[in-house]
Amino acid sequence: MHPLLATRRRLLLYLLAWAPVIALLSKAGMVSGARALPAAAVFTPACLVFAFVCLSPWQICRARPLTPAAAPGLLATFLAAGLAGSGLLVGVAVALAYAIDRAAVPGRNLIGLLLVLGVLLYLLSAGLHYALLAAEASLAAEKRATEARALAREAELQALRIQLNPHFLFNSLHSISALTTLDGGRAREMCLRLADFLRSSLGFGGRELIPLREELALARSYLEVERVRFGERLRVEEIVFPECEECGIPPLLLQPLVENAVKHGVGGLLDGGVIRLAAARSEAQVSIVIENPFDPEVPPAGHVGLGLENVRRRLRIRYGQAASFDAGEKEGIYRVELRLPCESPMASIRRA
Repeated sequence: MHPLLATRRRLLLYLLAWAPVIALLSKAGMVSGARALPAAAVFTPACLVFAFVCLSPWQICRARPLTPAAAPGLLATFLAAGLAGSGLLVGVAVALAYAIDRAAVPGRNLIGLLLVLGVLLYLLSAGLHYALLAAEASLAAEKRATEARALAREAELQALRIQLNPHFLFNSLHSISALTTLDGGRAREMCLRLADFLRSSLGFGGRELIPLREELALARSYLEVERVRFGERLRVEEIVFPECEECGIPPLLLQPLVENAVKHGVGGLLDGGVIRLAAARSEAQVSIVIENPFDPEVPPAGHVGLGLENVRRRLRIRYGQAASFDAGEKEGIYRVELRLPCESPMASIRRA
């Protein structure tokens, strides 16, 4: 439905905007010899009919975006439609004139004016429709950016509330405590790693985009902390091409995926396993893959899908159809793949 038809108020204001056109044509009819009242009675209904004709570009504008390549074809389409609409305007005016007052029947000059004016008004309507669609697209993009910033803040809070939950901190501190009597140097190193992980998790939430290398560094930091508990059961393999390391991605995007790979994958296997991280760039897109083995006989936790849904939603809000997210299992391997535009991290804007 056309936006102007959504409410009576909009429709009324739109029809009132045609008052100057009605007055102009009525005056032209009077100049041609018609009396004031018959001229108004002829051109008011005719213009109101044509007003609804001028709403028809809405569907064309939505279906065919305005681009330099499409401009000639669109112009021809709108000219033809405008001429047809103008013919309808003339036909209605002539029919009403014969029914009301033959003196108000438009002459050749007035018919020519009606045709030219009708085409110009139709073209103006098409231009206004494209302007309206551009404004709507701008508002939608602004809304997506606002929602993306809100989700980034939400992700930062989740890093404190869920991903850095007391259970994780308890296990980390317990492992560090046990190391103090066995390997003081390593215990100190793990304390520093945990502190770096906490500091990085908090700092990233204030930016909209960070380089992929920083997000991967955070994932490595998290995995190093987890290796205190799992030891050699937790192994990591990386294949990251240098050309994609500077691609900007939303902060803390990979964190819940890596956490799932540990908690619901390697952590549930007696012998552990390998978590594989891969990142590659193809033209303007970057692809990130995380794979981990898992025990299919172990029932998944009730909240296992929350992290995946959070990532999927953040991608949809920020990139729309330009990004994709696929997750699934095959032959004991759980695989998550993200594809998103390779943006510059300089697009990141700090919030006040």
